[in-house]
Amino acid sequence: MKKYGLIGYPLTHSFSQEYFAEKFKQENLENECIYEGFSLPSLSDFPALIKANPDLCGLNVTIPHKIGVIYFMNQLDPAAKSIDAVNCIKIVKKRPIDAFFTGEISSSEVYLEGYNTDAFGFEHSLKPLLHKHHQKALILGNGGASRAIAYVLGLLNIDYRFVSRQGKGKNYSYDQLNHEIIEEHTLIVNTTPLGTFPKIDECPDIPYQYLTKWHLLYDLVYNPEESAFLKQGKAKDAATKNGLEMLHLQAEKAWEIWNS
Repeated sequence: MKKYGLIGYPLTHSFSQEYFAEKFKQENLENECIYEGFSLPSLSDFPALIKANPDLCGLNVTIPHKIGVIYFMNQLDPAAKSIDAVNCIKIVKKRPIDAFFTGEISSSEVYLEGYNTDAFGFEHSLKPLLHKHHQKALILGNGGASRAIAYVLGLLNIDYRFVSRQGKGKNYSYDQLNHEIIEEHTLIVNTTPLGTFPKIDECPDIPYQYLTKWHLLYDLVYNPEESAFLKQGKAKDAATKNGLEMLHLQAEKAWEIWNS
């Protein structure tokens, strides 16, 4: 049986586990494929995990390991390399004869390929919502998820600035945000976990009173369906989008990668 899984810590509520369990059920793959969650407090345990699960064909990677897991990759997809974060790993079983012809000198029996499907999911869920006036963006938060967002905005030629508690260089702190900045940046993407269940009343500290119908607010949070951040935007007639479609798209892209 082919095994797939998710590594991260802690693994409390996993979208991926639910998604792939349902996918295998709908596509009659329950007797062929299984998806498990692997709580991994430290990446030092990653090699042992791979060795102990010889049936593993692919892994999703979540907080806090998207950056550190790069160390263990034998190959990086160009997007993952540019973003400097991996959220999808394809595990390829090596044969001694393959290593001989490629000139590899390694005791490892597997070859790990690192990808970033967050970028794919975000790009394809965002593009249908964009208009000509969405020329500048604010990325709220500067954690691992924000890297994929910045990468995609760069591909789309949308100028962006990060917003964090302590702005550095050309980026902003939340305290610096004013009418002029909000008016100029008509795309605002929340990459922080603020507003995630059960703390559904929390939201990024931006001046929502300056939002207009020209704004598009995108929240990576998907639980609840409409976060406090998105509610504030809707109240000002802004367009809004949560992160659920992005998750679906990145999950399907991972499945494509694992089976290619």
